[in-house]
Amino acid sequence: MRPNCNAVRMPTEEKEDSPARGALLCVADAGLAERLTREIELCAEAGKVSIAANMADLIEQVEKDSPRVILLDDELLEGAPVFKLLRQLTKGAAVILLAAAERQAEILPMVAEGKVEFVPRHGEFIPLAACLVERRLRWAQPPPSSGGSPWAEMPDDVAEIFRHEINNPLTGILGNAELLLSHGMRLPAADTQRLQTVVDLAVRLRETIRRLSDAWDSQTRLAKSSAPRSASGVSLV
Repeated sequence: MRPNCNAVRMPTEEKEDSPARGALLCVADAGLAERLTREIELCAEAGKVSIAANMADLIEQVEKDSPRVILLDDELLEGAPVFKLLRQLTKGAAVILLAAAERQAEILPMVAEGKVEFVPRHGEFIPLAACLVERRLRWAQPPPSSGGSPWAEMPDDVAEIFRHEINNPLTGILGNAELLLSHGMRLPAADTQRLQTVVDLAVRLRETIRRLSDAWDSQTRLAKSSAPRSASGVSLV
């Protein structure tokens, strides 16, 4: 019997941050789940790591614990439509899908949106999957409050770093990917689709860098305009 993925109900109210809101490994293979758990613990302090061995466990633990990160092994799906299930799960958590490489095409739009990470099941995939879980957990943690502006601890030249050290290589990646796409008729359809994903992700990252750079410039201008001045009118900062 095909599982009813409509039964997955993400909590409508944000749960209070607690160690319980950790990672949920949805993996049918007990040996694989154990190895993933060990690897996650090696990456860093990961908090609570729970395991769901079937769809019923997944539904119960998502509703009960509202995990921050879900690693979903496609072998657990039991025929459930992966795209629809991922749409539901990403409403309340970051999701990492572990599956055969050929399944990536099914979820490329969600990868491009940054809602899902994809780990192909071949080679040494366990350390990669574990470190993605740890990274997503770290990103989901609220930053410690120092009582001041979060911009205060950043270097003065951070906007230049964004523009040149990150944006310039990114422009090269984007330009080369678009050049390859312009010859798309010579490429297999799957390769063309992957290149389009690279372009979409690069454009999204470039826009993020632009917003961060603009925000930094705005904050530094504000800080300079409000800095105390000497009697001669010179800023003391």
